[in-house]
Amino acid sequence: MKTGKSKNQANQYDKIFKENIAAVIPSLMQNILGINAVLSEELPDDIQHTKERKPDVLKKITDIQGDTFVLQIEFQVSDEPEMVYRMAEYNVMLLRLYKIPVRQFVIFLGKGKPKMATELFSGDLAFKYHLLSIKTIDYKVFLKSNKPEEIVFAVLSNFGLEKPENAIGIIIRKLEETTKTELTLKKYLRQLRILAELRKLDYKIDEIMESIAKYVNEETDYFVVKSKKKIVENLLRESSLSLDNIAKMVGVTIDFVINIQQKIDSSK
Repeated sequence: MKTGKSKNQANQYDKIFKENIAAVIPSLMQNILGINAVLSEELPDDIQHTKERKPDVLKKITDIQGDTFVLQIEFQVSDEPEMVYRMAEYNVMLLRLYKIPVRQFVIFLGKGKPKMATELFSGDLAFKYHLLSIKTIDYKVFLKSNKPEEIVFAVLSNFGLEKPENAIGIIIRKLEETTKTELTLKKYLRQLRILAELRKLDYKIDEIMESIAKYVNEETDYFVVKSKKKIVENLLRESSLSLDNIAKMVGVTIDFVINIQQKIDSSK
């Protein structure tokens, strides 16, 4: 049975997936699932009213080869032993309803390597679905996007040889580039922090969360620092004040001002 805290976390994850999924799916299909869709049609997810859960993603796809099929994608945090039965149930219901082939993918977001069965053989029954762990995906795949809804998922993927704090910095800079307002940026930084909690299920969570904390401290410090940087930059470009006077006026250290001056000089 889930505790109140774990239920709340699950609800937060679900909320993020629901908010972002429409923007993520086209790239997910092409770059990760290898599906080059020519036509994509949303399908009703209430395939059977008696089922407890609705599919996360359900679409009718026609790919570049001209094949038409039902695409089902599920996002799974826990290593669910019963997953193969659930996917088999979906498969039969979708086949019965649409009378076309069904392709099913489970994208695993949880700890370690998933161990849930992907095949089911019983008498004359032979069934399988595709299982993919998001931690096997290079985080740079998500950074190719110009959609912040997709970029935030980079925090769940594979940083490779990149240090977690460096990877987080790159992700945040990409979010800055792809959001138009501070309010929108705050939204995606909050999402980033929530999704990073899933890395508690894996290694190096302390470094990751500490890296985010440098940018997000109750959603205020980061934006205060950002604002001060802009003020200092404007004063350096448009006034004849000394570095020391600028530091005192804005309420920052002299090193803070020097660092910005060096960046201005290097961009000339």
